[in-house]
Amino acid sequence: MSDRGPMLAQPMRPPSAGRTAALLGFLVLGALVGTAGALVQPGWFPGGLILALAGEAGLVLGAARLTRSRSGGVAAAAGWMLSVVLLTASRPEGDFLFAAGSGSYLFLLGGILVAVICATLDPGRQPDGGPVRLGK
Repeated sequence: MSDRGPMLAQPMRPPSAGRTAALLGFLVLGALVGTAGALVQPGWFPGGLILALAGEAGLVLGAARLTRSRSGGVAAAAGWMLSVVLLTASRPEGDFLFAAGSGSYLFLLGGILVAVICATLDPGRQPDGGPVRLGK
């Protein structure tokens, strides 16, 4: 057995200043990727849509790998979703960024699906923190 208790029994600690700064950076980067994707996806359909979703997937997976936890991926995905939701709102003048076409709906729903899948992927670690090995 281990001398440490179960993970859920450990007291919670606030994140360090560096980790907080990294998560805020990933939140802002997610918002930038969401805005760029919203501008690129209608321009070169379907290539722009694929490029926008691939960029989002790379950011969310990269953020999760760099922070070695799901929190980085969640921060990047939250920034993406926040910017995209704000861009879907129409203005009082009647201006809007997203047209009512299939490409816009694929970007919105596909982006949410990609964000959820990539943010919840676990890097796969042993309980002692080492990498997973499938053989001896």
